[in-house]
Amino acid sequence: MLLRETIIQAIYSLAVNKLRSWLTIMGVAVGVFSIIAVMTALDAIDKSVESGLTSLGANTFQIQKNPATVFGSGHSRNFYANRKDISYKQALFFRKSMESRARTIGFIITSMANQAKYGNLTTNPDVTMTGGDENFAASNGYTIALGRNLAESDIRSARNSAVLGGEVAATLFPSGENPQNKFIKVNGEIYTIAGVFEKKGAAFGQSQDNFVLIPITRYLDHINEKSSIAITIEALSRKEYPQAIDQAIGAMRLARGLTVKEPNDFEIRTNESLIDSFRDIQRAIGIGAFIISFMALLTAGVGIMNIMLVSVTERTREIGIRKSIGAPRRTILRQFLFESFFLSITGGVIGILAGIVTGNLIALQFNLPTIFPWVWIIVSMVVCSGIGITFGLFPAWKAANLNPVEALRPK
Repeated sequence: MLLRETIIQAIYSLAVNKLRSWLTIMGVAVGVFSIIAVMTALDAIDKSVESGLTSLGANTFQIQKNPATVFGSGHSRNFYANRKDISYKQALFFRKSMESRARTIGFIITSMANQAKYGNLTTNPDVTMTGGDENFAASNGYTIALGRNLAESDIRSARNSAVLGGEVAATLFPSGENPQNKFIKVNGEIYTIAGVFEKKGAAFGQSQDNFVLIPITRYLDHINEKSSIAITIEALSRKEYPQAIDQAIGAMRLARGLTVKEPNDFEIRTNESLIDSFRDIQRAIGIGAFIISFMALLTAGVGIMNIMLVSVTERTREIGIRKSIGAPRRTILRQFLFESFFLSITGGVIGILAGIVTGNLIALQFNLPTIFPWVWIIVSMVVCSGIGITFGLFPAWKAANLNPVEALRPK
């Protein structure tokens, strides 16, 4: 009963000073909110990172001019921008050198912000125009839903054939009309639809189906002849995957005309390297969020101590009366500790709830799964409990050790 009465008395004392209590609670809530919101969003991203970043097929890697991300590479964007583009001639030389050492070798080149039109229907101006060859689908994990894929003859003749991503097809042919052999216009160029890819869905809020695939030779002739080509290589087997990467590096160096002393002026992109790059970014963001939250919680802890010291000063006479009628020191110590503990825990709960909601709202904006970050919730509650007890201990000790005679003396 004594413990229950102590808790009730602690809650009553906090309720008397509502504004002061809420300001202290909000200080803790802000610190907890920042870490929970960031970690919830990062954990949601992490849930889909392997499926979202495994854009390449199995046993597949890609050679390209620039890295997938510049973060942690040690070089600026200008460093990579100054590299020479991988030309179609170099790509053909590479394929000839590697064709017996790989299952498939595909070429790909893209440009953003295009608009496709069929009749009176148009897409948003965010369609990706993709130049590829007959190995595009196999190399990038796409399957044909309707019609056919690009053929070698399309590439050789630079035909105006096109294969539509599932989203583009759904936008231009919403009634289920068969789009095969229909004509669409993309940025003034007319293309004959050869087929449609099955939908792959979105990754990190970006559609993987909002593109139009045309022969890479036509892309270079009619869209941009000075773009850099990415080469996708599928190894013969998982066992030969590391060896295929080494062989591809050597073949690409020959295609680029590099000497022994010159470093590689191209990048190897694998699903593993993409995931590792994301993990580095995730780790850096997490550390930054933790430092910011720690400083906010430390400041909130100091605020709790100050508020409790003020409370001790204001309630000196109350403490003196209680001690004079027999209240033990541990009861007074316990009450003030409960008060600081409640302030910290209440702020923690508010921060956790707000952080979960905000983090999941961010995740939903990128079509990511919603999650409940149990680990970070437990960590936050433990930290809040520690802050409440640690920063409330000195005021509680001061209150418990007041001399009742001195406390009751008129000021």
